[in-house]
Amino acid sequence: MQRAELQQYLDNLLEVGRFRDYCPNGLQVEGREAIRRVICGVTASQALLDEAVARQADAVLVHHGYFWRGEDGRVTGMRRKRLATLLQHDINLLAYHLPLDAHPELGNNAQLARLMGWLPEGRFGEQDIGWTGRLGQSQSLELLARHAAARLGREPLVLGDPARTVSRIAWCTGGAQGYFEQAIACGVDCFVSGEASEPTTHLARESGVAYLGIGHHASERYGVHALGAHLAERFGIEAVFVDVDNPV
Repeated sequence: MQRAELQQYLDNLLEVGRFRDYCPNGLQVEGREAIRRVICGVTASQALLDEAVARQADAVLVHHGYFWRGEDGRVTGMRRKRLATLLQHDINLLAYHLPLDAHPELGNNAQLARLMGWLPEGRFGEQDIGWTGRLGQSQSLELLARHAAARLGREPLVLGDPARTVSRIAWCTGGAQGYFEQAIACGVDCFVSGEASEPTTHLARESGVAYLGIGHHASERYGVHALGAHLAERFGIEAVFVDVDNPV
């Protein structure tokens, strides 16, 4: 398919126009027009770009791209090397941040719920990024953490009484610990996100609502994976997910 066709389809599918974001969504670096092979990953790191070159990809599709608000815009060092890799090999870079978090079927939050067996019920937070719902069956915080570890392949950070019963849950993938207070206001037993900050511990202790930190990278692998599979099924292009390990 053609680059412009792919970009327009993704922009429409993910409703890019309705989000206020910290970076440009969509095509960030222009490459060749014809796209037959796409490499998908969480972040457009050098390791992922090198994989794209090795696999002769026409495009890279990620959740975390470039040109973040407030960052130094000079093209030097690491940034120069990344851009040079894309430009020298004529590879397109497409990135979707908040739109990919929020999509009701292919998004990170939707896919995490599917993986974990949670039952979505509502949304909360700025631009309805956070999700609320219920567990398929009430269980202890300890059992929930063990289940998350088995599914995600990493031990989560657990803040709260391991024996606490969890029925209602809120979640938001990535670095969404800032939504913890809003999740508490929703009346949930536990909030799940990727990272924790210093205040997160105190909020959990003083509110009585548990917090589960399952990893920024680990929680956001599934949206871009699902999006690539969707493109492959719909358009017949090759879409390969490459998981560049990240302990954060």
